[in-house]
Amino acid sequence: MPDQLPDFVLADLFPSNLVIIESGKSSVLNAATPTTSDSLTAVETPIQTNAQTVEKIIAKEKIKTISPESSPSHTEQSEKPEKWYLGNNAKNCTILVYETNAAFLNEASLEFLTKILGACKLNMGDVAVINMARYQAHFAEIKKELNPSTCLLFNVTTASIKLPFIIPPYQVQQFDQCKFLIAPALANYYEENAEAKLEKTKLWVSLKSLFNI
Repeated sequence: MPDQLPDFVLADLFPSNLVIIESGKSSVLNAATPTTSDSLTAVETPIQTNAQTVEKIIAKEKIKTISPESSPSHTEQSEKPEKWYLGNNAKNCTILVYETNAAFLNEASLEFLTKILGACKLNMGDVAVINMARYQAHFAEIKKELNPSTCLLFNVTTASIKLPFIIPPYQVQQFDQCKFLIAPALANYYEENAEAKLEKTKLWVSLKSLFNI
């Protein structure tokens, strides 16, 4: 059965107008126009693609393993902020980012993250976002205080949170009753070019595996 991609991927794969079918009525949506987080969860698009085809494209690419040497320079923080994560952690999903110019996320990162969470039927209240540039948390601390069942690392390595393993980007890994997924920085998905579009597609395939969508 064909698999359906979320709007944040479809908008790049189909740059012309899309026809949205809702309640027996059809309307035209310009895919070049950014959609809001509400529209991601409220609108179901009839356009479908074959997930196996997408996965074959990803399999052909040689994915390099992230090493501690390739990670950004993370400075240890001696003092823990009073509010060290963003969100309510309602569904025990921890998201680690590394953004130097924001307390948690800059505006563009927040917008994109909201879209991908919506595609996964989650929202900011379901997660806990930790900016590693602001506070260098270790997994032992995260496990004790947030008890994550899933952990997404954007531009953050497993070594930087003191985990005993290294995994390639977009590969889901189970460890200590938690599923881990590593991906590039959120800024890598902003651009409207072929590389960013492919990264969005690879991210979506991995998120489906992570959240059993």
